[in-house]
Amino acid sequence: MLCRLSHSDLPGGQAFPALTTRRHLVTSQDVQNQTHADPPSDRFVLASASPRRSEILTNAGVAFEVIVSKVDEKPRTGESAQALVERLAREKSLEVAQRLPADPARPVLGADTLVVSGEEVLGKPRDEEHAVALLSRLVGTTHRVMTGIALSWTDGREAIARVVTSRVEMRPATRDELVAYVALGESLDKAGAYALQGEGSRFVVGVHGSRTNVIGLPQEETLELLEAAGLSREDLYR
Repeated sequence: MLCRLSHSDLPGGQAFPALTTRRHLVTSQDVQNQTHADPPSDRFVLASASPRRSEILTNAGVAFEVIVSKVDEKPRTGESAQALVERLAREKSLEVAQRLPADPARPVLGADTLVVSGEEVLGKPRDEEHAVALLSRLVGTTHRVMTGIALSWTDGREAIARVVTSRVEMRPATRDELVAYVALGESLDKAGAYALQGEGSRFVVGVHGSRTNVIGLPQEETLELLEAAGLSREDLYR
């Protein structure tokens, strides 16, 4: 079903109640600083520095520890967008899992998000001018946002993964509008150079599929993956 966004659905409205009521912009450094001084040794692990992913899990009530992955995210020659996001999600979760003790067995979630315009993968912008160029390709069109999610275990059991795709429809916009948006500073660390949960929603007229997927982590599908892996409510919500 296509979710049409009206003015009342923009940040501060009802469409994103859990994700837009805070005015403080969470940074990657905030996320890396949030790990507990003495976290439980069997706590669920998020292998990502993304503040959006941490916020989505927190809003879902999941208790977790952040341990940032150290994976080269370069695509392989001829690799499709779907294959790339799934591979990177697997590699991120495995890399962190292999750095931790096998006992107790701990689940590690990895994720990777890409924006795809036509058949072209659009990553994060290099600078503000590149951000304007990326947005110029997206406005007035419908593009795909793909997130790979993967769960590995520190005891070496087989990883599981899936890819979630959403489609985002954007209205046409002038270069001046794009320049003004990029100047706000929320573009540079985001694939496709916009934030649906932030001021980037001004360009979005519809989302087909998971909104949280567009933000960086498909909440419902992630919880389904964790539960399919055998994680109980007690494992996740403590």
